[in-house]
Amino acid sequence: MDLFEYQARDLFEKYGVPVLPGIVADTPEEVRAAAEKLGGVTVVKAQVKIGGRGKAGGVKVAKTADDAEEAAKSILGLDIKGHVVKRVMVAGGARIAQEFYFSVLLDRANRSYLSLTSYEGGMEIEQLAVERPEALARVEVVPGQGIDLAKAEEIARAAKFPEELIGKVAPVLVTLYDVYTGEDATLVEVNPLVLTEEGEIVALDGKVSLDENAGFRHPEHAALEDKDAADPLEAKAKENDLNYVKLDGEVGIIGNGAGLVMSTLDVVAYAGERHGGVKPANFLDIGGGASAQVMANGLDVILGDEQVKSVFVNVFGGITACDAVANGILQALEILGDTATKPLVVRLDGNKVEEGRAILQAAANPLITLAATMDEGADKAAELAAA
Repeated sequence: MDLFEYQARDLFEKYGVPVLPGIVADTPEEVRAAAEKLGGVTVVKAQVKIGGRGKAGGVKVAKTADDAEEAAKSILGLDIKGHVVKRVMVAGGARIAQEFYFSVLLDRANRSYLSLTSYEGGMEIEQLAVERPEALARVEVVPGQGIDLAKAEEIARAAKFPEELIGKVAPVLVTLYDVYTGEDATLVEVNPLVLTEEGEIVALDGKVSLDENAGFRHPEHAALEDKDAADPLEAKAKENDLNYVKLDGEVGIIGNGAGLVMSTLDVVAYAGERHGGVKPANFLDIGGGASAQVMANGLDVILGDEQVKSVFVNVFGGITACDAVANGILQALEILGDTATKPLVVRLDGNKVEEGRAILQAAANPLITLAATMDEGADKAAELAAA
């Protein structure tokens, strides 16, 4: 889960990372009030989860409260790479002597952590990595050891910080790593980390990505979710503990087990090429316990997608036998009632497959078509979606 800058700033402040005061505002009037409260020079910053805000006109310096209000009028509603600005942060100004870059992130390829640090911050790190890779120090951070003061000094030296600055920068890097581990983040980035004219090290901008798989350890993270930006179907699925991802297609997919669902997506996409280019509409894994209510919740989410023209239920019976799955499908259709109007293609295999198929055949529900194989089911579902 990516955080807004103001949320990252609040986390930094919680852990003791030096930051400037900041006030969130949703209207130009609120921005004026915030600027008056902060006093002096302020910076009005668009709150969107995308880079390049400054170049797009989403960051403006304001010398007065009037300037801040005018800046807000031009920023609020601005479209930045497809992200519409609905909120800004009014931050205190700083007299910057020098800008640096620091991040710590999950290095999946090497099953470790990685710190990226540069004595030259403020610019897009991707651009720096391409144009001047020698200016970006890459230092592995061993998860069991982390970043203590000695490691932070090693990182700063690798980035060619002068010795007189290392003593100031290193403690901040340690604290930023505390944010990374304490919040179960996959990324903590500061660009820029600055040296002010007063000689202080301050995090002027922050980016934090949290590992949603660690959410059970952080119930407070739920309050950080951007519910306005969430896809309503994905939000509904999350409420029902369903592993659902919306895609751009016409064939709804329900399966049990991530591997089976991924295979089903591939087979449906291949079959769709023969039927006008129809594609899978979603990824939905109902897990091992395909009860009637779980199946109903899954169908309810998929049928709520206006793009879906047909549904392919592809289940391999294991601990939950196929007869239980079949009964679950019928009960789910009964629960959904008149809202279930789109054709379902059902392919069952595994434990008690014959019993499951017999149950569905006996029900003779006009919405249900049985398929003997995954290929047959995918082809039929694609055909129905294209009709």
